[in-house]
Amino acid sequence: METTDRKISGSCCCGAVRFTVKGKPGMMGTCHCARCRKLGATPFVFVKREQFQLVSGEAEIACYQPEAPYTYVRSFCRRCGTALGEPLSEAASFPVNAHCFDEDPGVRNAFHEFVAEKPDWYEICDGARQFPGHPET
Repeated sequence: METTDRKISGSCCCGAVRFTVKGKPGMMGTCHCARCRKLGATPFVFVKREQFQLVSGEAEIACYQPEAPYTYVRSFCRRCGTALGEPLSEAASFPVNAHCFDEDPGVRNAFHEFVAEKPDWYEICDGARQFPGHPET
């Protein structure tokens, strides 16, 4: 099957929230900021709005609003607490928690952000680029 025709499924732990992503996601990145770590929402897979379809569970999604310097709203399942990323985003591209994919999304970690906030006990063990804050553009 062509990667553009492939549908990758994903869900929360209890299955109340389900989604599909058509084709290969854009990239994967890992955030080490205190907020993402505490919300259990790292690493992320970035998808385009037109690739993403929320299959079920929109009413079960709750959102946590960020405070500066953070920009992304974090969403989670009301039933089981699974961190979801931003499945309700209206942005052209947005993050989905990589751990929510039920199968291989076909991308690997490309970067680590907010490495300056990484706990000392955590060792980065891949060759992906590292940034002290948001990635440089």
